[in-house]
Amino acid sequence: MNTEVFEKPMEAPAAPSREHGGEGEGGKKPAFSFSRRMALLFAVACGLSVANIYYAQPLLDALAREFGLPNSSVGIVITVTQLCYALGLFLLVPLGDLQNRRKLIPGMMLLSVIALIVAGTAGSTAVLFAGLAVVGLLAVVTQTLVAYASSLAAPSERGQIVGLVTSGVVIGILLARTFAGALTDIAGWRSVYLSSAAMLFFVACILLRSLPREHRDQPRLNYVQLLQSVLALFMQERILRIRAILALLIFASFSILWTSLVLPLSRPPLSLSHSAIGSFGLAGAAGALAAARAGRWADMGFGQKTTGIALGLLLLSWLPIGLLHRSLLLLVFGILLLDMAVQAVHVTNQSLIFNVRPEARSRLTAGYMIFYSIGSAFGSIASTAVYSYFGWTGVCTLGASVSALALLFWACTRRD
Repeated sequence: MNTEVFEKPMEAPAAPSREHGGEGEGGKKPAFSFSRRMALLFAVACGLSVANIYYAQPLLDALAREFGLPNSSVGIVITVTQLCYALGLFLLVPLGDLQNRRKLIPGMMLLSVIALIVAGTAGSTAVLFAGLAVVGLLAVVTQTLVAYASSLAAPSERGQIVGLVTSGVVIGILLARTFAGALTDIAGWRSVYLSSAAMLFFVACILLRSLPREHRDQPRLNYVQLLQSVLALFMQERILRIRAILALLIFASFSILWTSLVLPLSRPPLSLSHSAIGSFGLAGAAGALAAARAGRWADMGFGQKTTGIALGLLLLSWLPIGLLHRSLLLLVFGILLLDMAVQAVHVTNQSLIFNVRPEARSRLTAGYMIFYSIGSAFGSIASTAVYSYFGWTGVCTLGASVSALALLFWACTRRD
């Protein structure tokens, strides 16, 4: 692979270490002041965009009935969107380092609106999958927004801003279940995708007017070289490789829970409604908000400690989750622990890798999030398959095993 075209402009910034990072841009603040209001707008846009690939999770039973999908393979609905999401991470997110993001971001969101309408009006499995595939492909605008926020934020508050914006991502993932479940009970599952299309259109219009004009040097790369540089970054930066593998494992665990949770809750003896099932996302959202300060701790140099503690909580969370049939209150507690742990590790991961190559944050995001998506896809398809054979105990054993593997991997690499 020819990497000469990007090695010079991607020199690592002077920093005390790869783990804690430095300012990375000569200590200068961006010309644009990233206000709390703008961070909130980014968080809302991220949440709405990423929610589109998770709406189906509390609706799996409804989709299985309407389209005749067997319970053992209904998780493929989620897997399709996750795999296309991974493809979009590689093909589309790096464009943030090449194109004008003020136009790129709203443009991707408007195309997502069209795909959501297709999914919401699908009359066959093929059309549904096609619509959801494009939805997954374009939902990566979320990561373009996160990388953009990192570029706009001052170095001293970058971790905090990334934590706030990323909280919108995780809350969007979790509240997608609450929103989808409640709306399905009222107006059917199709209304979920059509309502999302309307909300996303509104936010895209606001962003088109609010995003700052970019003034930056254009990278000396064409599109093919841009994609090659994503692979090269992964080969060159050890911290990116480590944090990407952690992302794969924590989001596999996350997806193992949330994809299969609807199955025991919707069946006897519990037989909860879609609204009730979706409400468990509120506990997850509370956990995600509780971990929003993880970015600030990473800015202070506590990235490794935060990661280790969070991974320990992730493993511990499967104990109360496994007691679902004994107590829904224990389930809620376990969900809160799991989502707080996943969010803390995720925010810390991004805060650390964004300090590596300031001019390549979109490509760093792409390389990192590809592993996130692979982990989510694995968790989705594995959890429903395991549930069909081994029930909820098997799902929890799988989730705890993946979580333990993440903790072991961190322990083996924490000094690197």
